[in-house]
Amino acid sequence: MLDHIIAALGMISDPYVIVVVLLSSIYGLFIGAVPGLSATMAVALLVPVTFFMPAVPAIAAMVSATAMAIFSGDLPGCLLRIPGTPASAAYTDEAHAMAMKGEAGRALGAGLVVSCIGGLFGTLVLIFFAPVLAEFALDFSTYEYFWLVLLGLTCAIFIASESPLKGFVSLLIGLFATTVGMNNPGGYPRFTFDNPDLLGGLSLIPIMVGMFAVSEVLRYAVTSAHGFQKIDATVGHIFKGLYGVIIKYPMSVVRGSVLGVVVGALPGAGADIAAYISYGISKKFSRTPEKFGTGYVEGIVEASSANNSSLGGAWIPALVFGIPGDSITAIVIGVLYMKNLNPGPTIFIENAVPLYAIFLIFIFANLLMVPLGYGAIRLARTVLKVPRNILMPLILLFCLVGSYSINNSLFDVGVTLAFGVIAYLMEENGFPLAPTILGIILGGMLESNLVSSLIKADGHLLAFFERPIAGTLGVITLAIWIVPTILRFVRARRSA
Repeated sequence: MLDHIIAALGMISDPYVIVVVLLSSIYGLFIGAVPGLSATMAVALLVPVTFFMPAVPAIAAMVSATAMAIFSGDLPGCLLRIPGTPASAAYTDEAHAMAMKGEAGRALGAGLVVSCIGGLFGTLVLIFFAPVLAEFALDFSTYEYFWLVLLGLTCAIFIASESPLKGFVSLLIGLFATTVGMNNPGGYPRFTFDNPDLLGGLSLIPIMVGMFAVSEVLRYAVTSAHGFQKIDATVGHIFKGLYGVIIKYPMSVVRGSVLGVVVGALPGAGADIAAYISYGISKKFSRTPEKFGTGYVEGIVEASSANNSSLGGAWIPALVFGIPGDSITAIVIGVLYMKNLNPGPTIFIENAVPLYAIFLIFIFANLLMVPLGYGAIRLARTVLKVPRNILMPLILLFCLVGSYSINNSLFDVGVTLAFGVIAYLMEENGFPLAPTILGIILGGMLESNLVSSLIKADGHLLAFFERPIAGTLGVITLAIWIVPTILRFVRARRSA
């Protein structure tokens, strides 16, 4: 291994590779900070460029752009309450609440450092435990995925800060949105109303942009006449008090990093699912859960470490078995084949040096995130100084262009505007948005795994508990549902 690492260091010390990493990092920071342009899109747009690159620089460009885009999605989320990427949506309200209290620097600084820590943790796990974790992930059948998704949806209820009932209704709205179209186990068109644009279902990115960005523009348009609440014009010291935050919440960093790797290693999951589940678990195990949603850094610390560590986890099944862990690695696998770095168990033997070069680039990109992220945060302060009557129309323009660019479809623009209105009405009546987004992300997985499991079990529900991992996840999920109700009943009896 040492010989391979030394040879890999020679490959990445090439000035060409270093320039590619720097330029890709800056590109990823920009794409992630623009609402509607996700990390997946950043990687997809790099594919034509990689045709003209050797293998290591091509993969280096994708690794660097992905890591930076996941972090920079926090910038508009914190400053404008508009997440740049789906991975940032889980804690957008929390970060923006801190910004409204003049703690934008603390929120972004904490997110930056724990993103680096989570990314490095995911990389180390990828290097030393890739085959073992990939084998564990392949043991997951439809039963395990069903319970895992159900556990994630349960976390959506915990995300609802005030009323669990309203959180449940919000979740149902998201689940209903996933039933539109033919993306179901039976391939039957549902709720399409003979509209061909609805046959493919409703895309996540236009919905997310509408619910977080367009709704914010609408809120400004309605409230500007009555005085718009401004954010403190200073971001402040980014790293001030950060050491105390890390010391105070070490378990949050560890728990988020571990959870991110595990979720990332599951084929079909990704950084956005890891962030939502991690934020929900953080609130569940927090000593002060009532502070969540009011501008509390604990949830940001755990979710930020999770969504970045999941990037390394997603590469585990991609490299070892050629199975994408998320949409980003699905694109990367194609580039690996194109560069003759064929994924599979033999990649550690036949292409050991390029593989270790990729691992080292993971480490380099995450370390580079701190200085470049610091510069991006300082530049982002200028957003606070732009008059809102100029900024909001520009945001709306970016949102509509981003929604159109997903499928080059005006229909997606209409979806963005429609869900913007829906989100505005929901928030005006106290319904949280996060459960809706999580329902849209996980709804399709829930239905397909439930139907597949029932077919395999021939309708016998006990089959959902017969496999060890599935049974464990099932018991945990049901316990989360039942135990709080029992405890509430016992407290009521004692008080009576």
